[in-house]
Amino acid sequence: MKFVGYYNGEIGELEEMKIPMLDRAVYFGDGCYDATTFAHNHIFAVEDHLDRFYNSCRLLEIPFDLSREALTAELQKCIDANDADHGMLYWQCSRGTGMRAHNFPPKEVKPNLMIFTVPYELIPMEQTFRLISMEDTRFLHCNIKTLNLIPSVIAYQRCIEAGCQETVFHRGDRVTECAHSNILMIQDGVLCTPPRDNLILPGITLKHLLALAEENGIPTREAPFTMDELKNADEVIVSSSGGLCIAATELDGQPIGGKDPKTLKTLQDAYTVFYERDTND
Repeated sequence: MKFVGYYNGEIGELEEMKIPMLDRAVYFGDGCYDATTFAHNHIFAVEDHLDRFYNSCRLLEIPFDLSREALTAELQKCIDANDADHGMLYWQCSRGTGMRAHNFPPKEVKPNLMIFTVPYELIPMEQTFRLISMEDTRFLHCNIKTLNLIPSVIAYQRCIEAGCQETVFHRGDRVTECAHSNILMIQDGVLCTPPRDNLILPGITLKHLLALAEENGIPTREAPFTMDELKNADEVIVSSSGGLCIAATELDGQPIGGKDPKTLKTLQDAYTVFYERDTND
């Protein structure tokens, strides 16, 4: 199989899998998720992604009691069942199955675990993105990787309609993140990111980029920056699990970045080496 589905221990063809109508993910989006890639039958940065997943469960008060070791084993089963050399691994946990009610279900109701793996290739780092911007009207818990993604869905649809690849969110003039990516900039040789507070998702790729920058002598700064600062940055970077360090060259129809290709290339090369090393261990 190349499209593998999993639900509470059952594995099969993704297109044939079914979930109960009363799964709270269906009518409340009551759950959280995480995703990463795999290569050479190895999950990339698994410990980092598990850290974030279990933190999301904790913040949502979902009693997901499967151990890290047991969850990793279930994730690996889905990769082992996938014939692809490289792919995307997604998993989510909902609060459980029960009749629709806003309060939490009884304690005997157990969370549901859904996993799938599909073929996927990383976005080549030589590719560049065109961006649009949009006011960030999401709730104030963007640090939790919840299933409630309608604002991001709408924002990403707008960028696709505009012939672009991502939408940059901003609250007033402060840049937060993208529809399904983090955003960074290089200014005067410094790699800058918005604060990893409740207004953005603490991206694993973002975390890696900051660490790789420091390892390669590139200073970093974690502080708010404005849309004007982003527009005038030496380089603009979009980062995600599927596109590790992608340069942006246009924002709202105007050219951006392109003024510090050396620092950008250092980061891209460092991430390529890091990814290959981690997935070949």
